[in-house]
Amino acid sequence: MRDRLVQACTVLSLLMLPSAQAAMSTSWTGTVTHVTDGDTVWVRPMNGDAPRNIRIVGIDAPEICQPFGAEAKAALSNRVLGQYVQVRGHAVDQYGRQLARIQYQGQDVGAWMVSQGLAWSYGQQRHRGGYAAYEAQARQHQLGLFSQAQAEEPRRFRRRFGSCH
Repeated sequence: MRDRLVQACTVLSLLMLPSAQAAMSTSWTGTVTHVTDGDTVWVRPMNGDAPRNIRIVGIDAPEICQPFGAEAKAALSNRVLGQYVQVRGHAVDQYGRQLARIQYQGQDVGAWMVSQGLAWSYGQQRHRGGYAAYEAQARQHQLGLFSQAQAEEPRRFRRRFGSCH
């Protein structure tokens, strides 16, 4: 019985692979319909499909219950809510969100968030991520959350307190 279950799961995952692959490397335009927090938005594709949950790749904004979390969400809302954006998908995360770069009027929204001191550049292990130079400038000018000496990266915050949700 267990072997049949494993086989069925394997077949299903293989059947879903083409659609997962397509979601990884797509480029499309849509309207931002909702801002969840400083690094997650919902975008309705121009073709009329249902809005998609998009996690802006390369940044990590403060949790909504963390200092500067509400400010990051408000700034992102003011910038893109109701606006047409270009979405360049990379992958799908464990929560089903598409990981993507978002451009608004030709500007990278992730770069803008980090340069304003509203998010950290997010990388893996020792690599500081693609927006490290923007983060260094925001730190140097003590912008946004970088004006606080005790600003805590969201991943450390989540380890200590869990998610705000």
